[in-house]
Amino acid sequence: MPVQLTLRDALAARTRPLAGMWVCSGSPLVAEICAGGGLDWLLIDMEHAPNGLESVLVQLQAVAAYPVTPVVRVPSADPVVIKQVLDLGARTILVPMVSSAAEAGEVVAAAFYPPRGRRGVGSALARSARWNRIHDYLTDAASHVSVFVQIESADAVGAAAEIAAVDGIDGVFVGPSDLAASMGLIGQQTHPEVTAAVRSAFADVLSTGTPVGVNAFDPAVADGYVAAGASFVLVGADVAVLARAAESFADRFTEG
Repeated sequence: MPVQLTLRDALAARTRPLAGMWVCSGSPLVAEICAGGGLDWLLIDMEHAPNGLESVLVQLQAVAAYPVTPVVRVPSADPVVIKQVLDLGARTILVPMVSSAAEAGEVVAAAFYPPRGRRGVGSALARSARWNRIHDYLTDAASHVSVFVQIESADAVGAAAEIAAVDGIDGVFVGPSDLAASMGLIGQQTHPEVTAAVRSAFADVLSTGTPVGVNAFDPAVADGYVAAGASFVLVGADVAVLARAAESFADRFTEG
């Protein structure tokens, strides 16, 4: 099995911003189709998609043969879920709704073995260590795991620099949708006040030397965020692509 890069390592090796897409269908077939499309990374979502441990596992297996970096967004900062997803073999996790440095520290503790953290030891039973076929996995686990957190509220924007500076946080991803909602502008991700808050978070995160990314389905907005310093961007979603394509067929062939 080829070794896929963590998102941390992919960003370190990048020569341009990394483009990715959401995989929200829960389908390993769709995940594999997306993996072969030529994008840099995929986000398998457990927060707003019908994904549990079993479906995440088969999607990780489906994309493993492709030169793409899979990231799993866990549904919350629950340390049990983080442990289980890492044991499935996810090498990069994204944790939503992190609003303070203390919360980011708890995420790091959940993702790493003692003495650095509190991740439970089960490598002999887990795909992450290939059932103890990866030599010294337990002592070298930090090199196999990459931790990203998501800033999604006005409070989190205010704490962006402190969150990014937490040891063990490899990158910060800004979510404009929930950020807009927290600012009383729900559904207005491109409102000037929201985009200004996103850029403010960018500046604070980048001041710590930490990579920053963002969700932006509008290509012009994505380009603007890249110009502002984003080094990884989600530019679409499997389910959104399918929905819009189905609608375009209906517009073309069912009129009249």
